[in-house]
Amino acid sequence: MGLSNTQYRDIMYKYDQLRLKNKRLVASRYEKLFEKFPKLREIQNEIINLSTNQARMELLNPDEKLNEETYRAKKENLIAQKRELLIKNGYPADFLSPVYTCKDCKDTGYINNKPCHCLKQYEIKSLYKNSNLADILEKENFNTFNPDFYDNKHIIENLSLTARENILRVKDVCLDFVKHFDTSYDNLIFYGETGVGKTFLTHCIAKELLDTSHTVVYLTSLQLFDILEKNKFYKTDEYLNNEQISYILNCELLIIDDLGTELANGFTTSQLYYFIEERHMNQKSTIISTNLSFQELRERYSERIFSRFTGYYNFYMIAGDDIRIKIAIS
Repeated sequence: MGLSNTQYRDIMYKYDQLRLKNKRLVASRYEKLFEKFPKLREIQNEIINLSTNQARMELLNPDEKLNEETYRAKKENLIAQKRELLIKNGYPADFLSPVYTCKDCKDTGYINNKPCHCLKQYEIKSLYKNSNLADILEKENFNTFNPDFYDNKHIIENLSLTARENILRVKDVCLDFVKHFDTSYDNLIFYGETGVGKTFLTHCIAKELLDTSHTVVYLTSLQLFDILEKNKFYKTDEYLNNEQISYILNCELLIIDDLGTELANGFTTSQLYYFIEERHMNQKSTIISTNLSFQELRERYSERIFSRFTGYYNFYMIAGDDIRIKIAIS
């Protein structure tokens, strides 16, 4: 799984709370029915005493314990009496049986030491929560991708494609990125004018990976460097901050949106270089979107950062009109 230790502990705590809540539910049922039907209390006490005596005998006097078949027969008879009493009074036969929110794993999260489907759902929810993308991905994903917003009449000179042909080509790149994510290492840079769909494509990729339990972190350039600055200069909670930085550094996919909108200085440049280099060394994929052109990236960042961009990343230009304006008009 792609969870941090804190995320995993939080999920296991939820299972603890589920089991406690369901035990209390069954206990309250017993309490109410004991008052209504004293015979039920007698039967339940006999079951408890029978099991307790059998366990004590097995531990202290193995030779004197009840024969296993005799013990089972007595216990099954008492359970049958309890069920008959419940049914006779209009209750389901299993009304006093243990209650589980997930009957498959009995609220443990595991079946034969393998993660249960409910644990995987908890994991995905946790990953969504920590991705910063929980709400937007319902609207922006491959299912809502619409190439009709892109012009298909005019050839873009430096691409030799129409905007529509180009966006479909880039979409295929994104799908291929997702398909081979677990078997190959790749980094992408989407660049182009404001509103042409760069961020939308990163959202499409993020949803596909989150839905398959991968760790994805989406941060605007401003958010990323704000976190890094606070971690460096305002260590009010050093443990929490360090864990946050570690999670960003080690997530399976980091998306940095709107690179170039941050204040350029020695700190941001050094931190960007560190993140690029560290994630590359650990073969952790990164996607960057930016409004800066290829030449502007070269001019804004140091030569060693730009050389990393060209060496580690595949560049894809996104061209077209401002889609947000088209959507507003339509």
